[in-house]
This record gives sequence, C-alpha cells and structure tokens, in this order.
Amino acid sequence: MPIRFAYHPGNVAHSSAPEVDETMRAACRSLDIELIDMPGATSCGAGILGQANRRLQITLNARTMSIAEDLGMDIITPCATTAATLFEDLMMLKADSSLMGEVNRTLEKTTGRVLEGSIKIRHLLQVIMEDIGIEKFSKKVKNPIPSPLAPYYGPNLQQIGLIGGDDVFDPWYMESVIEAGGGDPIRYASRTTSAGTPGIFSEEQTVLRQTANILSDAKTMGARMMISACTLSHGVLDIYQGKASRSTGLNTNLPVIHFCEYIAFLTGNFPTRLAMLKTRVAVIGD
Repeated sequence: MPIRFAYHPGNVAHSSAPEVDETMRAACRSLDIELIDMPGATSCGAGILGQANRRLQITLNARTMSIAEDLGMDIITPCATTAATLFEDLMMLKADSSLMGEVNRTLEKTTGRVLEGSIKIRHLLQVIMEDIGIEKFSKKVKNPIPSPLAPYYGPNLQQIGLIGGDDVFDPWYMESVIEAGGGDPIRYASRTTSAGTPGIFSEEQTVLRQTANILSDAKTMGARMMISACTLSHGVLDIYQGKASRSTGLNTNLPVIHFCEYIAFLTGNFPTRLAMLKTRVAVIGD
C-alpha cells in the first residue's frame, strides 16, 4: 500500500522551478508515495512574510495545515524552506494556547476552519529515511550515479524535531541516500550553511560570497555535483555560480540539482534527462 501525504510543493516549484514539482511527483510514484494535493493551500511565506506580519503568516499556514488535518494526513514537501516555515509556525501555535485560540477564531470567522495541531511536517528526505527505509530505497535504485556528490542541506532543515532522527549539527541522512544511489558522499564544512537566498536582490555581494564559499568548499573536497535539499538555495547555487566566481575569484563551477531531481533520476525516471545530467557532470568542471 502506498504511503499517503498531503502535498505542499513549496513556493518556488509553483513558479521558477517547475522541475522540482515534476520530479517530486515522479519520484514519489516510484517510491510508492501517494501525493494528495491540497486545493487552496497558500504559500508558506518563506519567513519573509513573517518579517512583515508574523500573525498573518501563522494564520495562513494554520489554514493550510487545517486542510491537511481534514484529509487526515501529514504534509510532505520537497522544499526545505517550506518544511521549516510550516514546522516553526506549527510549533509556535502548539506551544502557545492563547495564540492558537486567537488564530483559530480568525480562521473560523473567515474560512470556517480550525487547526487542532495534530499533523506533522515532513521533508521528502525524512520520509525516505524513516518511512521507506534506506534498504528498501536502495532496491528502488535503477540508475545509480557513481560519482563524488556533495549533499547540501542548508540551514532550514537543521532544527530539532523537524528532520526526525537526523543530527541537526552533523547530518547524515542525505549522505546515506547518496551511498544507496551508488555515489560517494562528500563531507564538507559548509553543507548546512546559508546561501543567503532571500537577500539576492538587496544584498547581492553578500549572497554571492556565501554561494561561492559553499560551492568552492564542495569542489575543494572533490565533489563533481551538488544535491540540494532546498529549492530556494538550489536556484542561487546553480544560476548565480558564474557571477559568484567572478565576484570572489573562487572556483565555483559545479553542477547543482535538486534532491527531487536526483531521486527521480535514481529511480528510473526521465532517462533522457539522466543522460544529459551525466554529460553535464562530465563537462562542467576543471
């Protein structure tokens, strides 16, 4: 029987990175995960909305989570930022009964909904490791990628309680998945640091330095490709790496793909794109 989850693709998968949603759906089909869409679910706010109006962000996310509760399912997402934002808001509501009451009164008045707080927020990485299991996952691998691969977590997943049994200070979940996929996981210091994505349009030079440091660190340790669990960071690490190199003088020439793309490729989806990916790994570099 498939594992069923309420599906929140995250913000970027709706707009500039539709390949994340496309490969998430394909990967989940291969992994016997059934995704149930949540019509009417809104953006999580990515923490940015919360900087302007935290109560609005919490209320909107409570509404989304109440949709999942009505379905009787936990939420799964491919986006580290969405997972973290929903998790933070859920924890804040559960820890403050007064806030939960106020938000529920607003929800009931405006949408007829209430949130009980019974659901959990899950990233695809956690589901693979804890619901499917690494041994069963390894049997699903049809197209191994035997290459030195750098896992990039970003800072958002590194919260106690969000990513289950993984170590928030020294994570190993993605390394285990890479090994199961035939690759050699590269351990490098900046795999949990921020790429600075929200500041790309206001503090570009700072973000370019952060991006360059992450990519250069991974390359120095021998990575041939980077796998990002964060949709927002994936875009900056991939698209801006040339500019980051010119700005800092660091070597940043490294293919970056999203975790969902990687899992979809491993489990036998998009063979043409897999061939293109292998070519990209061979061509991009020194």
